[in-house]
Amino acid sequence: MIIVMQLHASDAEINAVVDEIRKAGLQEHVSRGSELVIIGAIGDEDRINPGHFEIMAGVERVNRVTKQYKIVSRDSHPQGSVIKVRGIPIGGEQIQVISGPCSIETQDQMNIAADAVVAAGCRMMRGGAFKPRTSPYAFQGLGVQGLEYFQRAAERHKLPIVTELMDVRMLDTFMEYDVDVIQIGARNMQNFDLLKEVGRVNKPIILKRGLSATVNEWLMAAEYIAAGGNHNIIFCERGIRTFETAYRNVLDVTAIPVLKRETHLPVIVDPSHAGGKAWMVPALAQAAVAAGADGLLVEMHPNPCDAWCDADQALTPDELKALMVTLGAIAQAVGRTI
Repeated sequence: MIIVMQLHASDAEINAVVDEIRKAGLQEHVSRGSELVIIGAIGDEDRINPGHFEIMAGVERVNRVTKQYKIVSRDSHPQGSVIKVRGIPIGGEQIQVISGPCSIETQDQMNIAADAVVAAGCRMMRGGAFKPRTSPYAFQGLGVQGLEYFQRAAERHKLPIVTELMDVRMLDTFMEYDVDVIQIGARNMQNFDLLKEVGRVNKPIILKRGLSATVNEWLMAAEYIAAGGNHNIIFCERGIRTFETAYRNVLDVTAIPVLKRETHLPVIVDPSHAGGKAWMVPALAQAAVAAGADGLLVEMHPNPCDAWCDADQALTPDELKALMVTLGAIAQAVGRTI
């Protein structure tokens, strides 16, 4: 349920509404704009009588929220949210390109990759210390040692880091190593125990879309995180599985404007995992920016031919630099910056 307060409603009137929500056994989510205050009542709406709130002082109107994803819905927060990562905004006018290798391999590899990320003009770095692989015999990542390599390399340039959490038992380790952004991969999008746990930490979360997930299922997965108290959620479209075999996954560009309409949270795109081939990445990245994406996750390796994981889809440092130039032109055309 959404309760819209009147223009310049007093703090006492707002607090009275919050108290009534709590008395009914529900939780409140207060969104304060420059003039309006919107209060979301989270829980079983059947326990609340809308008419009771409509006659309260300071209330403009009451709307039932039929969508199950209440906190992440744009209805509860009309303005788009901007998630800050060490002061770097994801959402808003500036588009962020987060780049780096699929997997962390050696300290030298990560140092060279960090240098290339900065040289291209990217402000954040990605890398995988723990890798979910289809085959149990494929490289699974360096684990904690990989986190150490990553932090050392990124710290040289003060780059915030993004890496994937696969196991809830490793969450404390991620906090110990001060991972800036925790990524929940496509295979874990509906790992609800994991979603609940990252909902209890104060870290931005990149939530990738599941291989065959609908937009509604994806939004509900985000609601699990938000319901735990962590509203710093970033959606990541990375392609979905269809009948097509000409490329790795089908990048659902349509999901970008749909999510922008349904949620106030930022939306980024991973063109590398969608196409699965480096030559496809620039076209998909450009399409994503034109469609309104707030950022990109782009794989780049100092020497893709030697990559231990997903070599086919990694850009070279020079290719990343060239891509940033074209992305800048597209961003300017749609009134944004890179």
